Amino acid sequence: MTTIAIIGAGWRAEFYIRIAQLMPERFEIIGVVARKEDARISLEQEFGVRTFSSLSQLLSYKKPDYAVSSVSWDSNPGVVEELVKAGVHVLCETPPAPTVEALQNLWKAVGASRMVQVAEQYLNLPGHASRLAITQSGTIGEVTSVELSSTHGYHAVAIMRGFLQSGFEPTSITTRQFEAPLVNPLSRDGWNSDLTPQLAKTTISLIDFGSGKSGVYNFVDNQWHNQLRHRRIVVRGSRGEIVDDAVIRLIDGPAITTSRIERYQLGYDLNLDGFDTEHLSFDGKVVFKNRFTGLRFMDEEIAIAQLMVQMADWIEGKTKAPYPLNEGCQDQLISLAMDESITTGKNVLVDKQKWAN
Repeated sequence: MTTIAIIGAGWRAEFYIRIAQLMPERFEIIGVVARKEDARISLEQEFGVRTFSSLSQLLSYKKPDYAVSSVSWDSNPGVVEELVKAGVHVLCETPPAPTVEALQNLWKAVGASRMVQVAEQYLNLPGHASRLAITQSGTIGEVTSVELSSTHGYHAVAIMRGFLQSGFEPTSITTRQFEAPLVNPLSRDGWNSDLTPQLAKTTISLIDFGSGKSGVYNFVDNQWHNQLRHRRIVVRGSRGEIVDDAVIRLIDGPAITTSRIERYQLGYDLNLDGFDTEHLSFDGKVVFKNRFTGLRFMDEEIAIAQLMVQMADWIEGKTKAPYPLNEGCQDQLISLAMDESITTGKNVLVDKQKWAN
């Protein structure tokens, strides 16, 4: 049993509360910290959790095995530093800090402690995890390029770096923005009443990670929720490429072959095992197995649950670190450079940082 605390009371913090409560054999929530009284009352009523008005109050009550920091960008570095000082491992929400200077200061303060992981969940999503397993098996050869149009900023950078196995070398970024009309039918809260086209920004960034590795970032405002824009990914390698769930590659023969990543979904037709993802397969082999079947998790919850469990196992020395702080810092560093390139209209070069070591 792993004891955890949640610092924060926002939309993202509630994911961790719900997931932990669905796995009582793995997690015990000792408390949730929320600054505002109305937020504490709401959390107590909806989830039945113990709440605290400050981190110091929670730590005076009990020290958890690890804490999830799910607060504002500006507040996160201070929360992380306070937890590490108290000897508590931290799984901090993205990004670790809001500016380059804040990233550098955070690393200086807690980097050597090796107690901080970042809650970068995207490569744990079943689709991306399957694609990553395929690339790591060498199916498409050496991965050299990733084109992504699905999620924003540091999340997209994390996906690119993960497939490219890119480290911390100097990186060159050129970014531009364009406006065009687009209907925006859905948001986080559901259907919008206004379905007339509105101007939406499209951000396109060319990223040179060095050593011949490149990324193309293409994101439209609200693309997370706007179903009028497909989520797309292209992963190119020396012997083939993956486009979404389609894989083309060269095999011995020689021959060029195509295959698809297939999802085995429970709950369709006469399958009465409940609506759930069981596994994803490629060429007759399982490349992703949902370890949380029966809990009816959507993909995002599967990815977050994997982080939470891996964090617990890592603290106990049973597995590798889920997503170290220096990786999250590098993702945000490049994301901030993308923003700078938009503002200046120029190419931006980010240098190697101290967390590279």
